[in-house]
Amino acid sequence: QVQLVESGGGLVQPGGSLRLSCAASGSIRLYSMGWYRQAPGNQRELVATQTTFGSTTQADFVKGRFTISRESTKNTVYLHMNSLKPEDTAVYYCNAFMQQKHYWGQGTQVTVSS
Repeated sequence: QVQLVESGGGLVQPGGSLRLSCAASGSIRLYSMGWYRQAPGNQRELVATQTTFGSTTQADFVKGRFTISRESTKNTVYLHMNSLKPEDTAVYYCNAFMQQKHYWGQGTQVTVSS
């Protein structure tokens, strides 16, 4: 069972950038990794995923702005966020998926506001 810890959230102005990090307690080599987010009153939604083969998917609302990447030697996954908008405000969660099991971090708050 892998444990995940997110970091890097905070307050940023519209148009700004942030990089979220997700540190895993063990190797992520065999996990598909992803980022999800949940805004108040909304359901949790997928932001971006990366398979073990390196292929990525992104939600339409972040295409061209957010990028997921992993550094397997550090057991870490990143979400690079650019051109942030107020509607990107949410708690962002890291996810690891393998053999039909999902593992979640505790989340990190991202607030986009002037």
